[in-house]
Amino acid sequence: MRPLSSTPERQHFVQIAYHVADLDEAIERFARLMGTGPFLVRRHIGLDPVTYRGEASALDISAAHAQAGPVQIELVTQHCDRPSAFRDMYRADQEGMHHVALFPEDYDTMVAHYRQLGFPVATELVTGEGRGAAYVDTRVVLGHMIEVYRVNDSLYEFYDAVAAAAQGWDGRECAIEM
Repeated sequence: MRPLSSTPERQHFVQIAYHVADLDEAIERFARLMGTGPFLVRRHIGLDPVTYRGEASALDISAAHAQAGPVQIELVTQHCDRPSAFRDMYRADQEGMHHVALFPEDYDTMVAHYRQLGFPVATELVTGEGRGAAYVDTRVVLGHMIEVYRVNDSLYEFYDAVAAAAQGWDGRECAIEM
């Protein structure tokens, strides 16, 4: 099932993400607590180019993704101390919900929508697969950020892989390294 596309008038959140201090411990905890798994894990994802509030930067993160019904769960930890949307909310040793994500019909239109409402982009990035995202700082009204994806076929394939891994999961193997 493909994630629903969003417009500024109608948004569909496809992911809930948590910043975690210890990725491996969090995978086990979420799997046992919520019965969610397996988590597909990517470690030390080097993100460059990155902008943080308009300034050039780079990031080193690890992330784990699992399907929980129609919504994907992401666990993410930042390994470096560079300023970012993650560090805006949490120190390395802190945890909590960080963002919800959406697949916009048009990336530029969605980011402009939030900017016109007065919400700045905290971090914007592009991955090696050509995917990317803007983390819009909506904390003042929502208590978390919104991740606006740059959608491409690679992102759809990734979401399909996470959902497929959850089908028939027996609860034993909580993490699959990618």
